[in-house]
Parts: sequence; C-alpha cells; structure tokens
Amino acid sequence: MIEIENVSKTYQGATVVDHISLSVAEGAITTIVGTSGSGKTTLLRIINRLIEPSSGRVVINGRDTTSIPAFELRRQIGYVIQGNGLFPHRTVAQNVATVPKLLGWDKARIVARVDELLTLFQLDPALYRDRLPAQLSGGQQQRVGVARALAAEPKLLLMDEPFGALDPIIRAKARADLRDIQRRFGTTVVLVTHDIEEAIHLGDRIVVLDKSKLLQDARPIDIVTHPATDFVGELLGSGDRAFRLLALRPIADFIEPGDAEGTPVSVSLSLRDALEEALWSGRAAVPVADGHGAIVGRVTLAQLTTLAARPK
Repeated sequence: MIEIENVSKTYQGATVVDHISLSVAEGAITTIVGTSGSGKTTLLRIINRLIEPSSGRVVINGRDTTSIPAFELRRQIGYVIQGNGLFPHRTVAQNVATVPKLLGWDKARIVARVDELLTLFQLDPALYRDRLPAQLSGGQQQRVGVARALAAEPKLLLMDEPFGALDPIIRAKARADLRDIQRRFGTTVVLVTHDIEEAIHLGDRIVVLDKSKLLQDARPIDIVTHPATDFVGELLGSGDRAFRLLALRPIADFIEPGDAEGTPVSVSLSLRDALEEALWSGRAAVPVADGHGAIVGRVTLAQLTTLAARPK
C-alpha cells in the first residue's frame, strides 16, 4: 500500500525525520509511536504531502506521490487530527459531506453516505444530522471527525493523535469503534500516538521513532518481547510488560473445560480482559462464551496470574 523510501526532512539545518524507510501493509493498522519531537507527525504529513520531504520519496499503490497533484492526493486520503477539526458553523451532515461535495457527488449519494456513517457510529441521523459541533459531546465530535474522514470511501486513513483529548472511558470506546470500522471497510490506517498502550491495542504493526530516527518496526508481540533498544524497553515500561503480553494473547488459546459462575467474557477478548474481570468480580474462574453466547469453557484466576508472572 505505502512504501516510505529513505525519507528525510530538515528545517533550517535541523533534521526532524532522518532517512526513514518502512512499508505499510494494505488493510492493516500501523501505529507510529514516539515521544514529542520524535518526527512522527512530520512523517504522517509527508505521506499526504502536507509537508514535502527534503529527500527520499513516498509511493502509494505503486505511484510516487509527487506524480499526483497534492489536492487530488489528499482527496483520496482520509485525515483525522487531534481535537477532530470540525467546522464549527457547519452542521454534522455538512461536516461529513465536505469531501464528497468537493468530489462532485450528487446530493442523493451524499445524503445516503452521511446517514450510513452516522448510523454506523451510533449517531441517529434524525437526531444528529442538523446539530452543530458545539452541541455534541467530545466523544461524539470525535466520531463525526472520523466519519468525515471516511465519507469519500478512502482506502487510506491517516490519524494524528485522534484520541488524545478524550477521557479514558470515551477513548476506549473510540478505539473499539475504529477497530470495528477498519475491519468492516478494510481501510489501511496509519495512526500517530505518544501512547504505547494505544499503539499496542490498535496496531497490527508498531513503528517506534526517537529523535527523528526509526528504532523498531515490528508486530506488537515482537516489540513487547524483544525491544530493539533500551529506549524501546523504557517506552514499554519493564513493570508493565507482562500485562501488555496478556493483552496480546487471546482467551481462545487458553480455555479449559469446566464451569464457572457469573457473567461470561467473550472468546474474542484478551487474557488481560479476563484477568481484569476476575479481579474486579472477585471470582476464581470466569466462564467464556462464543459469539452466540454459548459457554465454551472457562479461564481461572490462578492460570491468569501464572501467565502474568511468567509471560511467554
């Protein structure tokens, strides 16, 4: 989908992106994580030519992005910034319709697409279509921002710290929404964050930057188990590594026969989710249900704590 080839960017002699090369797989979420000033936002903006690189090139679907007029390129790429960037004096429907209108879609198609996306993000069109951004909660504004970025059916979605301004509960829901939507449409997502937890939770692949250089580009489980540098290890936090591994390991691989009382957890969740449920509910075992609600076994607190203490 995207090939970033030896890309650098300098400003007045200062290098902010330093000879970075990486591939972004089609239909996956790639998260770019690093501290402030590491170059992650600059790299994201280089992809859609909001910033031109000093050297190197970006290729999307086999085409060098410099061969495409910048405005045309950007209309093919969804872009979400922190704080959602909604137009305050336009209604929700008008915000979502921004790019389809620029592309010349007919009115009926635009209305249908707006209503489809609002429904998808659990915003009843009849209630929210004509509201202004100021009449929405922070979480609702963020959902509208993502809906706007997806309105023209882009194959590529760029997201720059999209959930940073949300409180923890809303942020968790927004992440889940993004995962669900990405799977439904098969959208390729490149997401910038400073939060390693978010990078691990969302990313099919994680790119770690520091001081304008690429330190590691790997699957989440490989980042956690084999950090490439001391900085990557510090970013992960040595005390949290076991729990991060639990978050990457599915319950389905550790179900054992047997009964357990109480509300079941879904087989699609992680071992960390099961551990949290067992601890909060004070249960020694938690039943596990399949996608239809049928109990398929259980996981035990003893098993989960052993895995946390002695991670793979």
